[in-house]
Amino acid sequence: MQASEVRRAVAAATAIASSCGLAADDASVLHDSNKLTLRLLPCDVLARVAPVAHQVAQFEIDLAQRLAASGCPVAALEPRVEPRVYERDGFAVTLWTYYEPAAVAAPEIPSADYAHALAQLHLGMRGLDVPDVPTPHFTERAERAQRLVANRDRTPALPDADRELLADTLRSLSRSLGERGGGPEQLLHGEPHPGNLLATENGPLFIDLETCCRGPIEFDLAHAPEDVSAHYPGIDQDVLRDCRILVLAMITTWRWDRDDQFPNGRRLGTEWLTQIRAALDRDRLTPCRRRRPAPPG
Repeated sequence: MQASEVRRAVAAATAIASSCGLAADDASVLHDSNKLTLRLLPCDVLARVAPVAHQVAQFEIDLAQRLAASGCPVAALEPRVEPRVYERDGFAVTLWTYYEPAAVAAPEIPSADYAHALAQLHLGMRGLDVPDVPTPHFTERAERAQRLVANRDRTPALPDADRELLADTLRSLSRSLGERGGGPEQLLHGEPHPGNLLATENGPLFIDLETCCRGPIEFDLAHAPEDVSAHYPGIDQDVLRDCRILVLAMITTWRWDRDDQFPNGRRLGTEWLTQIRAALDRDRLTPCRRRRPAPPG
């Protein structure tokens, strides 16, 4: 968010918390991108703040409650207030339990624990009635990235050769993955990367459920560190490989959006373009030639 928006968002969150009877005299910013994440003190509550026009907070609240009720490893809503979306000054605010980081020596969640938590989440998601959880197909997210690549006004700094690479990669892989018809599809987290997994004293907990979609579990695993997939049973390695490249192309596209506010986003976008080329080169295939059958004879 812009600095002026951050100030307004913080004021909105603290005012809402106070109106709910929570002491919120101070706020520290934990994460700032398209959504602001705050720790409110002394009530020790996590507040997530986004512009009203750009949020799906009620969906996230409803899904979090259903998953928590089924024992899934997800962060809980703040129990001292009504579990709903609060609005003030053009912002939507949701209030969540704040978890102190686990006092562990390792800087990262062990791969086996990461995989176990993700498998538990997927199991719980399979138990939900999917028609009651309206979510896009994972290929629809790739299509949104394709539209962004095609929009030169939104991505003016993207060089032509890189634009062509991203367009070809997004189009060919989303098509081949969508048509493959391999393993079963299900409800997914959508972006279970390390930034959306908390290491807490209660074990790993997933946050940020607004990115949920439908697709193969390999699409979720493509967001996790590579070692995690070694501990997750029943993975199609070909699907996982293609999903990793597709996800890399998607997040690279977001970094070239003129409105992107991700820290060091343009530098990361440049680095990831190099990684995409290297991944395609390892397969010795250009995006438009992936998985085509050999000619007869």
